[in-house]
Amino acid sequence: MKFKKTIVTKDISAYTLNREIVNTHKPKAGDVGVFEIVEIDRHSSVQTDDKRNAWIFEGDQIMAAFADRYATAQFEGYVPEHPMDLYHILGAGGVIGVVRTKNASLQDREPTSVKLVGYCCDDSGKVINTKFYGRQRHAFTAQVPAKTKIILSIGSTMDSGKTTTAAHVARGLKATGEKVAFIKLTGTAYTKDKDMVFDCGADIAIDFIDMGFPSTYMCPKAELLDMYQSLLNLLAPEAPDYIVMEIADGLFQRETAFLLRDKDFMSTIHNVVFSCGDSLAALQGVQILEGIGIHPALISGRFTMSPLLIQEVREHLNMPVHTIDELMTGDINRVVLEKATLPV
Repeated sequence: MKFKKTIVTKDISAYTLNREIVNTHKPKAGDVGVFEIVEIDRHSSVQTDDKRNAWIFEGDQIMAAFADRYATAQFEGYVPEHPMDLYHILGAGGVIGVVRTKNASLQDREPTSVKLVGYCCDDSGKVINTKFYGRQRHAFTAQVPAKTKIILSIGSTMDSGKTTTAAHVARGLKATGEKVAFIKLTGTAYTKDKDMVFDCGADIAIDFIDMGFPSTYMCPKAELLDMYQSLLNLLAPEAPDYIVMEIADGLFQRETAFLLRDKDFMSTIHNVVFSCGDSLAALQGVQILEGIGIHPALISGRFTMSPLLIQEVREHLNMPVHTIDELMTGDINRVVLEKATLPV
């Protein structure tokens, strides 16, 4: 039967479908399988390997991978500890697991349910795992491509405007003649964010999917840092002047929190831009960041849609506040490019 191949399995070509281990193999993040759609609800489409959003119907089959998901405005879900009769689509990029909690806005929606038809196995009979599949894994050394500076885009929470800020910082840098790359380092597989930054003018845009990660939630720190180094090395031949990099979700999220507190990781960062959804988040967020030695170059995000919120922040913080229109002109690049105060 023809199946839809999701974006997280884009590198999987040769495999054997093993139906015999469906009820015996303990799934782990990155394990690839073919799943049959049982009941459609929250997700009625998936992003396929050509980045097209393809409609799915009950009875359809998709190639996807197990992974965990953290999304405060969507689902919290995990790879189960044992085989189950039914699983859930956690993300349209092809992330499969079991939902634990959901945002109240989804109270009338249930996750789309699927059943595992079989695992995709290699020539040796081992279940294929997407992480670093067909990609060279480089141990983390904190080495940045020569002469490249990294601008880190972080936010107070999910949907605070991190990607929009990153995209328009990249556009501003391009407006002043710089060669710009983009990395989305953490999150759940879906290419919308890196595609947006690319459309804003970045010369190249990559993310964790390019190293085979369906999601970065609950990844071991060493694995995440190795993935980061591998992405940096992937960009090295491009010799970008600047890499604008986004970390998903908010300051309290697991991976964001330990990366911002890791001195070796932060030693690779030239400057930080901080996005917030409202004025209080801006004030509290800056206080949290400065408490760990990070002084953002500027603040932007969703709150800058309101002149009143901008005024509130400017009255309480001695720090540049900029709208996306100001970011993309390049007129404020001197603020972004001045070396930040970061943990040492």
